[in-house]
Amino acid sequence: MAALSIAAALQRLKTLIDSSTPIVVMETVEETRAVRMVRSACSALNLAAFEWSIASGLMRCGSSVGEVVTGGFDAAELWYPEHHHPDHLGAHDPGAHAGMDFIEQNAKALYNSREPAQMLANLEGITVEAVFILKDLHRHMDDPVVIRRLRDVGQRFAANRKTIVLTSPKIDIPAELHGLVEFFELPLPDRQRLRQIIDETLVRISKTRTLQRRLDAAGFDIIAENLRGLTEEEAERAISQALVARYAVCPEIATDVLEMKKSLLKRSEMVEFVEASENMANVGGLENLKRWLGQRRGAWEDSARAFGLEPPHGVIVLGVQGCGKSLCARAVAGEWKLPLVKFDTSAVYDKYIGETEKRIRKVFQVAEGLAPCVLWIDELEKVFAGSGPDSASADAGVSSRLLASFLSWMQDRKAPVFVAATCNNVTVLPPELIRKGRFDELFFVDLPDQAERRQIFSIQLEKRKRNPAGFDLDQVAAAARGHSGAEIDAAVQTAMYAAYSSKRDVTTQALKDALKATVPLSTTRAEEIEALREWATKRAVPASAGEAAQDGTWSMEPLQRPLTLTTPRG
Repeated sequence: MAALSIAAALQRLKTLIDSSTPIVVMETVEETRAVRMVRSACSALNLAAFEWSIASGLMRCGSSVGEVVTGGFDAAELWYPEHHHPDHLGAHDPGAHAGMDFIEQNAKALYNSREPAQMLANLEGITVEAVFILKDLHRHMDDPVVIRRLRDVGQRFAANRKTIVLTSPKIDIPAELHGLVEFFELPLPDRQRLRQIIDETLVRISKTRTLQRRLDAAGFDIIAENLRGLTEEEAERAISQALVARYAVCPEIATDVLEMKKSLLKRSEMVEFVEASENMANVGGLENLKRWLGQRRGAWEDSARAFGLEPPHGVIVLGVQGCGKSLCARAVAGEWKLPLVKFDTSAVYDKYIGETEKRIRKVFQVAEGLAPCVLWIDELEKVFAGSGPDSASADAGVSSRLLASFLSWMQDRKAPVFVAATCNNVTVLPPELIRKGRFDELFFVDLPDQAERRQIFSIQLEKRKRNPAGFDLDQVAAAARGHSGAEIDAAVQTAMYAAYSSKRDVTTQALKDALKATVPLSTTRAEEIEALREWATKRAVPASAGEAAQDGTWSMEPLQRPLTLTTPRG
């Protein structure tokens, strides 16, 4: 589901309440914001709103602790069905006095309605149209009495204009309630709301501190941009800490809130805000991929939409291990100057049924909140390799549902989130994942050729404060035939260590010696790499310009086969 704007989310909540949805679940850590949105919806619908917690019991929204819940309502109208109303009893009816006692007892019980089962029992007899916000009821969902009464209340409310709203950071809905529940997600704040949060926080802190102001309107826009992807409470906390630490409204605050955002996203254990320091200039070769990415730079901007373009969906970079696939994914964000968010594929799985799907929806929500951005998924096959038809017997169908959620999001999302995925073994991926429409293109990164190896050596030497002109790059590039970019990097590092320990400088011969001491992956895994090449020849686009010939075939260097040792006879 695409992320809703704040206005659209409020409208959906009003629709759920107005259509007599019996139970609405708001799974969020922003309890205050959730309650505020429910109150706003109730005000627009002219409905009463009540809150319950184990600490305070059931109270009318806006009431203070200790106030009788029925304030603003006649107790009998609130809790009696029409034919049981005490006014229908005769003035001298012996049951009249008992009826008034019952009202007083119920009013007192409501005031003391902290026990969940008793509170739900009271709700069963309610007659007034209202919304009841129950906070942290998930702590009591292991009680069969609570589940039974919640189900009874939900069934009664389904026929009336009454709704229960469950708010909790995390809640597992039991099977008995599935047919009565609708889930509602609070949207992340947009740029406009973030600017309001900045202004509100600034006004609040200025009441107790004197802040120097050295920031113009453009600076405030940068701060709001750096806060994207956080909840309202997280954004307010980040800007508050930055203002208090600096005692000034200054440009440095933009960097402060960005660092806080990285910390907060990392704490989620599912996504990590990565510093995109590389760009495509740090990547040797891969000219086809670089040209393709260059053509799509800025395609998420308003001018591109006016031109008739849609934002690019994403790309899968397939290839031999160590040939720069992950570096490419990081470099895309650096080249386009977009935020880079890494999806932690290992943290998305949860032992509880349904929790994995919730986790990946949270990843999507954060990514869309940061848009435009690059979402980096490393080793895609580890996430979706088990999503075939037999996955139900292996993992209760979790992988299949995860794939379905991902495909739906890739197909329907409107926010400009570019997915940069890397893959070592594309053959295990389901075909519906790699078709056009989900990802824009599938690129194959092969072992670097002579020109690319020369460029990689130049980049690695410059990175280590060495002048490439002082080396015979053609000679070392030829000696590195069959080596991946990562193996060339390791060889340069090995030569540097050897030179440092012997108190000499690095030479061309030192690089060649380091290469000779390494057995490349193309030798130890020659058969697998050859099979990968054969698969990619007709199914993927070559990432390197040197690999594509005019007739559509590829020109690739043959692999260096390992020597076959034979034992002499005799």
